[in-house]
Amino acid sequence: MSLNVPAGQMQRRMLTIGMLIDHAERNHGATEIVSRRVEGDIHRSDWAQVAARARRVARWLDASGVEPGARVSTIAWNGYRHLELYFGVSASGRILHTVNPRLAPQQIAWMLGDAGSKVVCFDSTFSALVEAVKPHCPGVAQWVELAGNGRPHDYETLIGAQSDAALAWPDLDEDAASSLCYTSGTTGHPKGVLYSHRSTVLHAYAGALPDSMGLSARNSLLPVVPMFHVNAWGAPYAAAMTGCKLVLPGPKLDGASVYALMEAEAVDVSPGVPTIWQMLLDHVQAHQLRFSSLQRLIVGGAACPPALIRAFQDGHGVEVIHAWGMTELSPLGTVNQPKRSQRGLDEAARLAVQAKQGRAVFGVEMRLLDANGADLPFDGRSQGELLVRGPWIVDRYFNHERPATEDGWFRTGDVACIDAEGFMQITDRAKDLIKSGGEWISSIEVENAALDHPAVAMAACIGVPDPKWDERPLLVAVLRPGATAGAEELREFLTGKLPRWQVPDAVEFVDALPIGATGKITKQPLRERFAASRREGAALAA
Repeated sequence: MSLNVPAGQMQRRMLTIGMLIDHAERNHGATEIVSRRVEGDIHRSDWAQVAARARRVARWLDASGVEPGARVSTIAWNGYRHLELYFGVSASGRILHTVNPRLAPQQIAWMLGDAGSKVVCFDSTFSALVEAVKPHCPGVAQWVELAGNGRPHDYETLIGAQSDAALAWPDLDEDAASSLCYTSGTTGHPKGVLYSHRSTVLHAYAGALPDSMGLSARNSLLPVVPMFHVNAWGAPYAAAMTGCKLVLPGPKLDGASVYALMEAEAVDVSPGVPTIWQMLLDHVQAHQLRFSSLQRLIVGGAACPPALIRAFQDGHGVEVIHAWGMTELSPLGTVNQPKRSQRGLDEAARLAVQAKQGRAVFGVEMRLLDANGADLPFDGRSQGELLVRGPWIVDRYFNHERPATEDGWFRTGDVACIDAEGFMQITDRAKDLIKSGGEWISSIEVENAALDHPAVAMAACIGVPDPKWDERPLLVAVLRPGATAGAEELREFLTGKLPRWQVPDAVEFVDALPIGATGKITKQPLRERFAASRREGAALAA
């Protein structure tokens, strides 16, 4: 029903990415931007220099005849040049398309074609990759290397020929497209998600909130999450909005390199995936090191094992904050910040809450549906498919005609439960649930229990065919260097932590687990490898 309510009498200012970089320059111009470059050194600039060079980017694109709305792609690490492109491309009315270099060349070529990219800017690290992709991308007019080698068509030469004088960004509608990211881990081709200026600015507000990443001008933020993956979870935009110091790690994401940069730049907040934090913890523990400034780790991309949370918090005084999201959510959906009512919880109760993915940030609404499409209660027990809606959640995939939502609600493909306090917990991806004898087994619960064993470094639980139970869980584990453990020892260990019927029938030990393009364990190669061997074993037994 439409109501005839008079309009408010406030100024109508568009929410745009140009506003963000103008604000950072005007109010936080001297705040440092520190980057480890692909050249190997540490580069220092500030928000004023980033803004000035973003204006050079805009003028270069103007001079090159790159039209408004054209896609400018990047294949680059987290660094100041990539940051300049984030603002110079989008604020000038073009669309920034970040490309994940960990994908196969044929996938990258397909995405560049689907995006209709006109310009590709790349770090020299990826020169060989670019050479493999180039022949399949006839629509790309310019391939621009970011390192400043003085060649006629490299980034430093091109923007160096432009002025960094004051520039009024074009008067863009806030619903205009600003950036484009493609999903990973889907069947078939990846799907493009086209963000708007409005959705990006609102998402930056949400990311900076105290009950979210809690960013301010007092923070030193090191986004380990790549700028080629869902806009580094919006960290560059939230950093410009709040004026915090930004520390960009470049190509070196091993534990030793991340630790050294954290200590040198007094980093206190850092978002990233669990695999990165496990490498950091291993380095710190192996060398008996301490953190002098780090206060908070934001963990997303995959469930964080409780053992990892305990190790950082109890051993190093570093708070671990779970978050959850997807490319389709820009990506922020929930953050696990405690409520006032939860102060004074004992350690076991506190860890049980922290293992959840958290509460919806303002702007995101959640629903749970059962197999029949009926709504489920938020009681902490009922599990169903998670649906979301909000102002920075996809409505339609790029170049797709059909909407991505049903009645405005996006189906995430995650199975979850939500308690009465609003804390959501992912119990599994729908495709990773194991159905055994008509009962569901959460692969995440099995993995977290296995990671409590001191000898286990990484674990993945998959379902394998079983003639009696349809599927049974199989644990695939990587042991810590120098550690030993047998399959029966691990099964006995799990028996004390899980219901007996959920304990894996077998344990396989491998040297490494397959890691996908976004730093998460990918289970499909494990299913293909071990499901086939189990079928052969069953056939021989018969």
